[in-house]
Amino acid sequence: MTWSIVARDPESGDLGIAVASRFFAVGSRVPHLCSHVGAVATQAFVNPHYGIHGLVMLAEGKSPEEIVASLTAADEGRDSRQLHMIDARGRSAAFTGSACVDWAGHLLDDQVSVAGNMLAGPAVIEETLKSYQAHPELPLLERLLGAMEAGEAAGGDKRGKQSAAVQVYRGEAYPWLDLRADDHADPLAELRRLYAVAQERYLHFAEAIPTAANPSGLTDRTELDKKLQALEEEQQKSGYRSASFANP
Repeated sequence: MTWSIVARDPESGDLGIAVASRFFAVGSRVPHLCSHVGAVATQAFVNPHYGIHGLVMLAEGKSPEEIVASLTAADEGRDSRQLHMIDARGRSAAFTGSACVDWAGHLLDDQVSVAGNMLAGPAVIEETLKSYQAHPELPLLERLLGAMEAGEAAGGDKRGKQSAAVQVYRGEAYPWLDLRADDHADPLAELRRLYAVAQERYLHFAEAIPTAANPSGLTDRTELDKKLQALEEEQQKSGYRSASFANP
């Protein structure tokens, strides 16, 4: 019902997952991430415990190959499951059950994996991976979105479109950005719009949020308010039109 990409940025260690499907709220079940640990995507006839237990096992130091073998061996429904993951070192592993609906399969490469089922064909994951690899200069989230758009152009989910999601973790226990389109005619385009909205104000504000290294975060918002005001004035002068539905 889905295809997804799981990746680690080798320079920053950031982890991310992007996913799309002709299924409601795919972002609520497929992606599981933990900074400094790894990222797991569980899909097809989804088993959320693959993500939950997979992250615990990664934190214990087990390899992705060991974890995939362990999780699937213990699950009598494994033939209808699909699973792929990456650890904090960039090692990946995947499983596609023999009963997953065609077309189904996965691809693994350094610091990235792509997997899908109920797809228009193998070109979906091939083009997803190709696009991701072609743009190492982009921020991780933009690489993930671009990769998914390439997979959509190659046919995507053979049943159509409904939902999509992208998450990126940048070293904290919470995501740097977590975007979802749970029920939309063009969910990947909606993620692009949400990302544009996030850049208008949210991501600047996010710099003030408490972190593990700075548990109090920004306590004086004077400079932040000045920065945001300057950004708004610059946008007004340039004729920028907000991507947010909340702005007139």
